[in-house]
Amino acid sequence: MELKKNIGIWMDHAHAHVMEFTTDPIQTSIISSKFTHQEAEHEFEKSEYLMHNKEQHQQSEYYKKLGEVIRNYDDVVLFGPTDAKKELFNVLRADHRFEKIKIEVKQADKMTDNQQHAFVKNYFHSH
Repeated sequence: MELKKNIGIWMDHAHAHVMEFTTDPIQTSIISSKFTHQEAEHEFEKSEYLMHNKEQHQQSEYYKKLGEVIRNYDDVVLFGPTDAKKELFNVLRADHRFEKIKIEVKQADKMTDNQQHAFVKNYFHSH
């Protein structure tokens, strides 16, 4: 039987904490969106329309980076406090390359690294 590759991603619109469920202790890598609050304030002064357009482009790039990671896994849990996880889920579901990957979305608050690791362990142990 082939071993399933599992990954948990705690995310908001700015950062994604990527945790592969294979090793103990779990290692976390962080992927960040390029759109920062400081940049948002600067862009807002220029034009709200341009800021929104740039933010959408950078959010799309952020989700694309996460998708490149997720493509290598069989079972994925996206969790976090904002709608970013749902937005990413919808982007992935619209792409046929992700149709064989089990992806689940769970609501979660802000968490410490240890809480994130415990969440991922509990999630995959219960499957």
